Amino acid sequence: MSDKDNTPSSEQIDEDKLMTFPCEFSLKVMGEDINNYSSYVLSICQKHVEGVTESSVHTRPSRNGKYIAVTVKLIATSRKQLDDLYIELNAYEHTKMAL
Repeated sequence: MSDKDNTPSSEQIDEDKLMTFPCEFSLKVMGEDINNYSSYVLSICQKHVEGVTESSVHTRPSRNGKYIAVTVKLIATSRKQLDDLYIELNAYEHTKMAL
């Protein structure tokens, strides 16, 4: 704890305890709207998470249509699972950002 306000310093926060698993999680990914990008995101999510279906996916195109925002609602079971999912999504050349 810091002496001034009794809040933990950034070095004291245990990142693994910030989330309790399993938990509902909304994965948000932005990518170029080419090569059926939302289907790619769905397939990667299905590879890492059980129970993800097309109804779990919501998309929103950018104003000019060049990009697409994809939100996938899923049940995350571990930090490693989420890390692996983010690593694979970010490795794809058409992904611009994953949150």
